Amino acid sequence: MTERTNLSATRSSGVQLHLTSLPGGRLGPEARRFVDWLAEAGQSWWQMLPLGPPDRYGSPYKASSAFAAWNGFLEAPAAEVAPEELDAFGERHAFWARSLPRRMWADQVRFEREWAALRTYARERGVGLIGDVPIYVAPGGYDQRAWPELFVDGVVAGVPPDAFTAAGQRWGNPLYDWPALRRRGYRWWVERFRRVSELYDIARIDHFRGFVAYWAVPAGDRDARGGTWRRGPGRAVFEAARRELGWNDYGGFIAEDLGVITPPVTRLRRSLGYPGMVVLQFAFDPDDPRGPHRLEHHRADVVAYTGTHDTDTLRGWLDALEPARRREAERAVRDAGIVDDDMDWALIRLWMSSVAPLVMLQVQDVLGLGSEARMNLPGTAGGAWKFRLEAGQLTASHARRLRAATEQAGRRAKR
Repeated sequence: MTERTNLSATRSSGVQLHLTSLPGGRLGPEARRFVDWLAEAGQSWWQMLPLGPPDRYGSPYKASSAFAAWNGFLEAPAAEVAPEELDAFGERHAFWARSLPRRMWADQVRFEREWAALRTYARERGVGLIGDVPIYVAPGGYDQRAWPELFVDGVVAGVPPDAFTAAGQRWGNPLYDWPALRRRGYRWWVERFRRVSELYDIARIDHFRGFVAYWAVPAGDRDARGGTWRRGPGRAVFEAARRELGWNDYGGFIAEDLGVITPPVTRLRRSLGYPGMVVLQFAFDPDDPRGPHRLEHHRADVVAYTGTHDTDTLRGWLDALEPARRREAERAVRDAGIVDDDMDWALIRLWMSSVAPLVMLQVQDVLGLGSEARMNLPGTAGGAWKFRLEAGQLTASHARRLRAATEQAGRRAKR
């Protein structure tokens, strides 16, 4: 990912599925079978959630390391690692390997073997891998312990109250001491971007708006209402990465710009050349005719998602949709001349017609699953991150249906 993957070069699409949601939840045969299914379905991209060791609730957004992968993904956890391999790993990743106990190095060597094999397998079949970069690290994790000088005390991360959460969201992650990072040339972030570049073809930067301004919540508060906005570092982090990593541009990233997005956030995103995000489930508000998620307002600098890990499944959303929005959605499908007995598939076909160069679907939406298959419900601690496919659940019939919708929209597999 040393140069930006040119998403606008062709119209393509892909599917979101975290590794934990594979049958068995590991790298290996099921991961390769999913790649084969994607290729059969005419898809160019596989997007997954962060790969770090999750917290006790299974959240990959509070991973104990921003650099290391979870050993729970390993196909062969007992595979032998030679001492010279450990030494080479420590030299290759000298900056962040020191943040981990040496006993974890062997797992990282095994992961790199298996990941490289999967990435090669996917590339040979025309499938690129899209990763996810959480903006924050876990409280008390390896990063905060190894570099305590890079974080501030007394406040934690969150987002302010909005239409969905009256008390806001108190995430609890430590916040960066951006002046301290600046004095060190943003080295921690440069190395983090280096690691991301080693693993993925493209990556989504979670909570991109936090680089412009972020919500700081007093550490003792139970919710996020008492927080205040603080200024972020802006483009300086990305300039440092470009300079130190030798990028010809600012790398291949998708900026997660959902929620309350101000003009400075949009200006930063566009100045870096990153596409933003639009989501089907936000597209049919009759009180917001100018909304950016509406199909007629899509631009070529966005990635169009049917939903994300934080939203309901498409079927679950439809089942709970209030009448006014349902009428808006039905009118959009009808005006587009789409006839399909399944409303969720009618909407998928509608979304595929977007001018956005890339459309991403949740695998749950391909399968027509309801709210029981939802990945996460923001603001809740337990019960999330548990969705898993059953072996053989994705069939050749699903692949044919998705390929037909993809080709009808003029999208084609990346080869």
